[in-house]
Amino acid sequence: MPPHPRYPTAPRAPRPRLRLARLVLRPFRPALLGAGAVALLSLGGCTFAPPYHLPVPRVGTYTRAPSPRVTAHAAGPGGQAQRFDYGTSPSAAWWRQFDSPPLDTLIRQALAHNPGLVQAQARLREARAAMAAAAGIFYPQVSGNLAASRQKTSSANSGGTFPGRIYSLYSGGLGVSYYPDFFGVNRLVYKGEQALVDYQRYELDAARLTLIGNVASAAIGAASEREQIAATRAIIAHEKRLLRLTETQYRLGAAPYLSVLTQRSQVAASETTLPSLEQQWAVYRHELAILVGELPAQWRDRTPRLDALALPARIPVSLPSTLVQQRPDIRAAESQLRYADEQIGIAVAQMYPTVTLTAEFGQQSTVPGAFLNSASNIWNLAGDLVLPIFEGGTLEAQKREAVASYQATVAAYRQTVLGAFGQVANALRALEHDAQTLRAEQQTLAATRAELRLSATSYREGAIDYLSLLTAQVSYSNARLGYIQAQAQRYLDTVSLFVALGGSWKQPLPAGPPRSAPATTSRNTSTAEEN
Repeated sequence: MPPHPRYPTAPRAPRPRLRLARLVLRPFRPALLGAGAVALLSLGGCTFAPPYHLPVPRVGTYTRAPSPRVTAHAAGPGGQAQRFDYGTSPSAAWWRQFDSPPLDTLIRQALAHNPGLVQAQARLREARAAMAAAAGIFYPQVSGNLAASRQKTSSANSGGTFPGRIYSLYSGGLGVSYYPDFFGVNRLVYKGEQALVDYQRYELDAARLTLIGNVASAAIGAASEREQIAATRAIIAHEKRLLRLTETQYRLGAAPYLSVLTQRSQVAASETTLPSLEQQWAVYRHELAILVGELPAQWRDRTPRLDALALPARIPVSLPSTLVQQRPDIRAAESQLRYADEQIGIAVAQMYPTVTLTAEFGQQSTVPGAFLNSASNIWNLAGDLVLPIFEGGTLEAQKREAVASYQATVAAYRQTVLGAFGQVANALRALEHDAQTLRAEQQTLAATRAELRLSATSYREGAIDYLSLLTAQVSYSNARLGYIQAQAQRYLDTVSLFVALGGSWKQPLPAGPPRSAPATTSRNTSTAEEN
């Protein structure tokens, strides 16, 4: 199968490219060498890293069907239509469009205290230190030494004629070694370290973006579970009132005992749903505690209420051509690709000669007083060239290993791009369908609420039987919970879209509390009526 034309392909046979370099004169400090300046020549050489290209995906939309422009409108909280502004990017603090001070506080605490974020920051510092260490190879390596020894010579040196001599030897000096970058190996190693620094920086940005999305999702999930618990408790209270009414009618002979048993079963069934809802609520609270760097036992519930969130009405959507620059995980995958490319060059460069230049200058004397005399001067200059001739196939195998690693990294990059585009496409369609679902749930809730009120009145007056009342009650209970879930899902998918678009991680985060809700948000000022 031929490689995909829209993504970088594995390199073919690497060919060195000659690069001219300028002469750089680097004088040694006289205080270090004790002599005049020494000029060093940094020679240009070849680079064996094959070029690669990252083309922009040639698509104009995220989905095959036309991209949605505006969602459906529903009455009630969180039902405002959402409009998509294509060609714009989210703001740095995109979560502030929900206009929730509690949510803003949670996210800022997480950004300050999350251990995973602290770990990513330490990894970035580690990579930067490694890059700085790799840069040292471009400069001469200077070392100093001082030594003093007590020695005895052997009488065998004079054929036994003279006895061995005992003397002291004092020595000291400076050594300089330099590795001319004839074939660009040093440059390739340094560029590889630069790619790792970029990778860790983008990983930090991705971790920050993911953390914000997780906090927002967990806070909305906790708010949803709390609303569902309150709704379920209200439903149970209503069912218990009906149970007492049914028991009264049974005692008066107006209802059969089967109606009492049926209502008791309904109350018990509703009560069994509470533990699972409370468990999920606890899970969300514990997750938030961990995200903000606290133990679950230390957590105090600071989650926003679902009816206090404002629904972002205008959502910026980056164009497909800019998404690859907008997503930090894609940029991290690109950095890995650059690193793998440099490794090919390093593997090829190992097949060429290695040159080392060394120089030593110092003093050596058997008498401390004569240590600084010119007669005690010692020095040497040396050049070393190592050419691999036979390595048992090791170098060729290392090159094949680097090429295979590059091919795997290309596939990983492509997978990251495909996944990013899929997430945006899913989130866009989800918001479109969420609005339709919420509108249907709101209409169902309104209808079942009216039906339940009418059925309850008719039941008290004896106009309908208990089965009709129970049917209306079950319908309303399901509609109430379905409405809360649809409302929360719309908020969750809005968060997912912001995260999928990259969340403008390149912009600095603004300081201070969130502003009041702008005109493009819809604040929930009332909750759906509970019976």
